[in-house]
Amino acid sequence: MHRLRTCAAKLRPLTASQTVKNLSHSGAAVSRTFQQGRFYTAPVAAEPFLSGTSSNYVEEMYFAWLENPQSVHKSWDVFFRNANTGAAPGTAYQSPPPLGASLTSLSQAQSMINVDKLVEDHLAVQSLIRAYQVRGHHITKLDPLGINVVDFDESRTAFPIRGHHVAQLDPLGILDADLESSVPANLATSSNGLDIAVCKERLKKLTVGAFYGLDESDLDKVFHLPTTTFIGGNETALPLREIIRRMEMSYCQHIGVEFMFINDLEQCQWIRQKFETPSAMQFTNEEKRTLLARLVRSTRFEEFLQRKWSSEKRFGLEGCEVLIPALKTIIDKSSENGIENIIMGMPHRGRLNVLANVIRKELEQIFCQFDSKLEAADEGTGDVKYHLGMYHRRINRVSNRNITLSLVANPSHLEAVDPVVQGKTKAEQFYLSDTEGKKVMSILLHGDAAFAGQGIVYETFHLSDLPSYTTHGTIHVVVNNQIGFTTDPRVARSSPYPTDVARVVNAPIFHVNGDDPEAVMYVCNVAAEWRNTFHKDVVVDLVCFRRNGHNEMDEPMFTQPLMYKQIKKQKPVLKKYAEKLTSEGVVSQQEFEEEMAKYDKICEEAYTRSKDEKIMHIKHWLDSPWPGFFTLDGQPKSMTCPSTGLSEDMLNHIGKVASSVPVEDFTIHGGLTRILKGRGEMVKNRMVDWALAEYMAFGSLLNEGIHIRLSGQDVERGTFSHRHHVLHDQNVDKKTCIPMNHLWPNQAPYTVCNSSLSEYGVLGFELGFAMASPNALVLWEAQFGDFHNTAQCIIDQFISPGQAKWVRQNGIVLLLPHGMEGMGPEHSSARPERFLQMCNDDPDVVPKLTEDLVVRQLYDTNWIVVNCSTPANYFHVLRRQILLPFRKPLIIFTPKSLLRHPDAKSSFDLMLPGTEFLRGIVEDGAAAQKPEDVKRLLLCTGKVYYELAKERKIRGLESEVAITRVEQLSPFPFDIIEQESKKYCNAEIVWCQEEHKNQGYYEYVKPRIRATTHRERPVWYAGREPASAPATGNKNTHLQELKRFLDTSFNLDAFKNLGN
Repeated sequence: MHRLRTCAAKLRPLTASQTVKNLSHSGAAVSRTFQQGRFYTAPVAAEPFLSGTSSNYVEEMYFAWLENPQSVHKSWDVFFRNANTGAAPGTAYQSPPPLGASLTSLSQAQSMINVDKLVEDHLAVQSLIRAYQVRGHHITKLDPLGINVVDFDESRTAFPIRGHHVAQLDPLGILDADLESSVPANLATSSNGLDIAVCKERLKKLTVGAFYGLDESDLDKVFHLPTTTFIGGNETALPLREIIRRMEMSYCQHIGVEFMFINDLEQCQWIRQKFETPSAMQFTNEEKRTLLARLVRSTRFEEFLQRKWSSEKRFGLEGCEVLIPALKTIIDKSSENGIENIIMGMPHRGRLNVLANVIRKELEQIFCQFDSKLEAADEGTGDVKYHLGMYHRRINRVSNRNITLSLVANPSHLEAVDPVVQGKTKAEQFYLSDTEGKKVMSILLHGDAAFAGQGIVYETFHLSDLPSYTTHGTIHVVVNNQIGFTTDPRVARSSPYPTDVARVVNAPIFHVNGDDPEAVMYVCNVAAEWRNTFHKDVVVDLVCFRRNGHNEMDEPMFTQPLMYKQIKKQKPVLKKYAEKLTSEGVVSQQEFEEEMAKYDKICEEAYTRSKDEKIMHIKHWLDSPWPGFFTLDGQPKSMTCPSTGLSEDMLNHIGKVASSVPVEDFTIHGGLTRILKGRGEMVKNRMVDWALAEYMAFGSLLNEGIHIRLSGQDVERGTFSHRHHVLHDQNVDKKTCIPMNHLWPNQAPYTVCNSSLSEYGVLGFELGFAMASPNALVLWEAQFGDFHNTAQCIIDQFISPGQAKWVRQNGIVLLLPHGMEGMGPEHSSARPERFLQMCNDDPDVVPKLTEDLVVRQLYDTNWIVVNCSTPANYFHVLRRQILLPFRKPLIIFTPKSLLRHPDAKSSFDLMLPGTEFLRGIVEDGAAAQKPEDVKRLLLCTGKVYYELAKERKIRGLESEVAITRVEQLSPFPFDIIEQESKKYCNAEIVWCQEEHKNQGYYEYVKPRIRATTHRERPVWYAGREPASAPATGNKNTHLQELKRFLDTSFNLDAFKNLGN
């Protein structure tokens, strides 16, 4: 009782129900236990009911006794009184007397035996209730098809561990079609009503081997209910028969609840109350009629499309029509709770239906997408109709409040949109100062196979509670078709459920039978309330089926014959629910038919109007409009870019803050003191290095009201310990200072945040953040440039073609450390060739030289790729990114060794008003004085310039070799290269790079350079030989390669007698 006394001493002022909320509990698979050896002095044999889960029950009884001794059985009252007078638990609990004792002793012994039995029975009931809460979802009626695909380990203990194996979740009701039966023989259950016979049979299954010590004779005994259940309502005790019936109704019907793994007792109690309270799932007739009307729209929409375009792919929702009323229920409840903005992401299945009946896209705009003669009116290439997004603001009819719905456009790459949605949601919350997610939220839809199979799901979940990434709870809705294309779940995942990944963040999981619309609505209401209450993720698993194949043209009988034989027999959920409401007298058959006819008429009228649509406007499907940024017809307000230079006063002011600690009583590291002192010296000398140039760019934009967000692995300090944007007090834990936020009184906020060790998820998140507003500079920095390849999907499917597919501009900046410095193949190349290959400018067309050429080129390109060789140019390109009248993704190959290179510094003179980003830095030395005498024009980009300049000086070739740097690779500076090639008309043109020949820039720049010379002059190559790896891992080999290509670069006879 030592533990009980300790708990009582701490919690005595609280009520029992309050006390329970503060108790911790263990994971789902293990009963909550206390180590008796640590707390009790008496032998365990002397106190058998104080072990295992028993201690849990005893504690609950003790707390109840503390509040009111009359609330517990007399035997418990005596036990606790003895314990409180100082008796050890072993003394307070007395074993039966030996044989031969007096009649009085025998009577006392009999009394003690009865007490023992009573205690044991109460403990058994406690265990039984917990078993339902922990594993009840295994015996729920979830699958509309009756296909049980959950395969659990047969070696586990019977009910507490595997009670929910025979889940009644399948709408089809086929137990063994194309899938291995995994229902444990000792847990077979009836799907009929819970009559007494069923209860007895179920009880037998639960007590195999006298597991709980209960039998049929105990069914009518009344047991005191523990405080961890709400099945009693206002009653504190119930017969065992009624306890079982109520637990069955709570956890073993069409809703399966996974929540006992959550390590917060208050949250567990909240869920118990929602699902255990008697008659909790009640709907008014009006709510039922609304649900029916929504099912009508969902179902008849798909049927209309099938009638009109039977041979077109549309990835319909048949088999999960309940998704539409489910989403609308979540939106309704969230709107009632104060949500004003919902950002959604989903795969292609059901997207058209969601657009039509949730987002409220005009039906004629959807129908005209099926017209093969429809012409595109916008720029770009467009996308298929089931990838498009939408943005719409409307009145929610239930809450009578305005709500903005945004469905983010996405590619076929399943789940890739998840982090993008989260990033956009975070941005909307940021701009609304919604620090708790009470105004903006996200809903993510998933398929069962993708939710279990795609790693980006896990990456996104792990952002959910990080300070700079949390969106304060996402509602996940899984459309569980129980199949992935043609793959059965048993070979598609190793986990019991497709939703098990959500357990890692303690998100409750609500499984629900998709053929029970009312159960679905209740679960969706609870999910919305959970998110509003706890601001945590929650998962709704809609167990349904796919009536057609992967698409309308696919034949599923090839691979799932038995499943699809059953599906063909399956009555549509709309018909089932209409029959239910008709039998209840909620609606008449005539009313039902009129509702269908009403929506059919709406569709037919929209179809007629759609025939008048001759032009496809992709911008009408925009998911992230930027009001006021463009003209009314979506064009830039100008085609000019102002100077990106700054006044000297501003440079000095920013430099002063960058080289100091702007708060008092803050102790920084000694090494950092030297770094800040060095910055101060540079400012005095009117010079900047790479880190200080970045500081100048960021600080000036903050002063102009531009929010800046820099994210990525280790960005606060910088991978190469050069940035130090977050200072850490050396004496006080977690005390930090961000000097950038102390520049100006009314500046925009600066967010710099180390990310989780994720590229795919975090880059997607930052892309989404950049979608929300054009007036923010959002940057993602890779730890090393080549690490971007784990985020290749975001780059290939969103960043590069995003504007072409969805007319959606985005100004995200990628900082990719790049450079061949002998660090091995994995820390050298940011793979510039991949980015350049995806550039959309034509290598064979030299643009006409016009006044707005520079800005026009930027506007026409899909993204901007630069490799700056000076801090000043880095400064200018960052500022230009915001000052441009439009937005394009910016790819910057950033240096490593140049961060501290003595020659890689820039003067303030290159950053003053009137200065700008230099697309190319032309030769300005001795060679430029007599260009006719120059024998070789070396073109290069990035840090290799410093190696070339050093080697040229050593060899004394300053007058014979000119070096011009291409700072902006895409769009290509045709005019600058043409000017240089004409200037050095007698010189060989050589492209020099440190990357291997089949990598880097050569294949991209060669045809463009030749186009500037009308293909009359060859472009020779100096660099490393072709290779499969980006770089060697041997330092000596690295140096030999460097020497070789430097020799080639400055050997003026290297290309003689070679053809073009």
